[in-house]
Amino acid sequence: MFDPKLKEALGRVQKPGRYTGGEPGSVYKEKEKVDVRFAFCFPDTYEVGMSFLGEKILYELLNSHENWWCERAFMPWLDMKAEMERLHLPLYTMESKDPLTDFDAVGFTLQYEMSYTNILAMLDLAGIPFYSKDRDESWPLIVAGGPCACNSEPIADFFDVIQLGEGENQLPGICAEIEKAKKEGNVSKKELLLRIAKIPGIYIPAFYDIAYYEDGRVKSITPNEPGIPAVITKAIIKNLNDFAPPTNFVVPMVGAIQDRASIEVLRGCVRGCRFCQAGFLYRPMRQRDAGLLNKAAKDLCANTGYEELSLSSLSTSDHSQLEELLDDLNEWAPEEHVSLSLPSLRMDNFSQSLIEKTNKVRKSGLTFAAEAGTQRLRDVINKNVTWDEIEKTCSLAFSNGYSSVKLYFMMGLPTETMEDIEGIAETAQKVVDLYYKTNHPKGRGVQVTVSCSCFVPKPHTPFQFVPMDTEDTLREKQKHLVECARERSRKIKVNYHDSKTSFLEGIFAKGDRRLAPVLVEAYKRGCFFDGWDECFKYDTWMQTFEDMGIDPKFYCQRAIGLDEVTPWAHMDYGVTHEYLVREYNKALAAQTTQPCNRACHGCGANHLLGGPCFDYSQNLV
Repeated sequence: MFDPKLKEALGRVQKPGRYTGGEPGSVYKEKEKVDVRFAFCFPDTYEVGMSFLGEKILYELLNSHENWWCERAFMPWLDMKAEMERLHLPLYTMESKDPLTDFDAVGFTLQYEMSYTNILAMLDLAGIPFYSKDRDESWPLIVAGGPCACNSEPIADFFDVIQLGEGENQLPGICAEIEKAKKEGNVSKKELLLRIAKIPGIYIPAFYDIAYYEDGRVKSITPNEPGIPAVITKAIIKNLNDFAPPTNFVVPMVGAIQDRASIEVLRGCVRGCRFCQAGFLYRPMRQRDAGLLNKAAKDLCANTGYEELSLSSLSTSDHSQLEELLDDLNEWAPEEHVSLSLPSLRMDNFSQSLIEKTNKVRKSGLTFAAEAGTQRLRDVINKNVTWDEIEKTCSLAFSNGYSSVKLYFMMGLPTETMEDIEGIAETAQKVVDLYYKTNHPKGRGVQVTVSCSCFVPKPHTPFQFVPMDTEDTLREKQKHLVECARERSRKIKVNYHDSKTSFLEGIFAKGDRRLAPVLVEAYKRGCFFDGWDECFKYDTWMQTFEDMGIDPKFYCQRAIGLDEVTPWAHMDYGVTHEYLVREYNKALAAQTTQPCNRACHGCGANHLLGGPCFDYSQNLV
């Protein structure tokens, strides 16, 4: 099964298990009995990709069709990439070891902007031309989906098909059209794309023309084919219970970053934090029933052998049946030595009951996202968390034996001052003091870790209009935070993200199609694995922008006019422009908005469901 060249390469790389396949849970089919072959590509290492729940969902879904075969491919690490280039070994899938060019469609997930050059690297390793216009019927369709599809314009020219919204309905629809076209024979690429374009939430970049003003702003986005909509509305699953979570995973050979069973308990979020792109992209919130989740979780742990189960979502503690679900899980999980983790808890609904129900097997660390150091700034970003709630939550954790807490903050938020930065260190100090006031384990000190990321304004959020802080400003703030924390306590540890990578992320988050040639050129100059510190070539990127005549600051360090046509103006994710403007103005006035399960604020996402998101006659708080 292994090509001699592949054997040679595997013998020379650090972690061959990343590239061998054969993991438990992998799906194998007879090629001659398969009508559609789909390669699901994750543009990062095996360990990162194997942590991604979306791939597991779609892998099981596509492979449930007898005559379709979905296989996996990942970005090879530096040593394997070099070996593949040396040996002229094309990028292949884990299951069949066939090159990507043998597939009908090759799909990439767009999880984060810093993976864009890795997409080019994978296409390059596969021998597939970068640009859609350079690929005729003889090449696989190149497909994309995921959160960054909400502004895929910087990479739009590379893709034939881009999925906006939730792929469970779309991807089978694409595969069905491919199968139909193959059976008909002689269907042109353009005809196939016109058929696929009729699937809800499908964006075909080639079918849209972009015009620009002389100052670089987008002037218009217009369809160039009849029947193509001016605005594409994202696809959505109205009832998550119609799609049960996967009950089997491919269990990785090499430890994944998050190597555990994971069940998606709900999708979307009611909170409306103004910085959070996911909170707006995945609206409205929909949840799965506790009974369905319990059965799926039990089957998943039995099938995979995992001893940790994560209840995943943007805000797990907002599930209306969470207590009931935890009771159901605890009827079997402790006996099976399965521990439960709730990775996305809110400070305002953390309780003694939740602690007791998630610590039956073993205690994991606690992480809370305060996001901002002062109440004023928490109100600006609509975090809806007070110091009293932070105090209550941390006191509860300490009295239950926890001695370390991680607090997440952001830096560079709109209207932020140095006082707000000092507030981060102040909050951490108050948490340290709280530990010693609380009934805590004797002889144990406390560790409060402050993790601070750089705020990047993202499309489809109320903060899409604001400029990002400059690198110099962010560095000043980081330095000030470290000094403030050092002055207060040795018990406070400060970690922060590199402002340079955040700057690049901001450029591609709000960029347009003129960035595609920059990406290609930067890749040719050695830029890939940009999200990895040891690989990030900031100076190369800046030189490339300069040589290509592109000002990167134009994209993320200028204010966007409230009536400006954005590169993503033709993409409807349910939330109206008017609502984003309203929330932006409320932010400037430091006014909060209640969670949308308590009252509807008219964001517009209910039109995706065809009715109210919640039954407001019930007490939903």
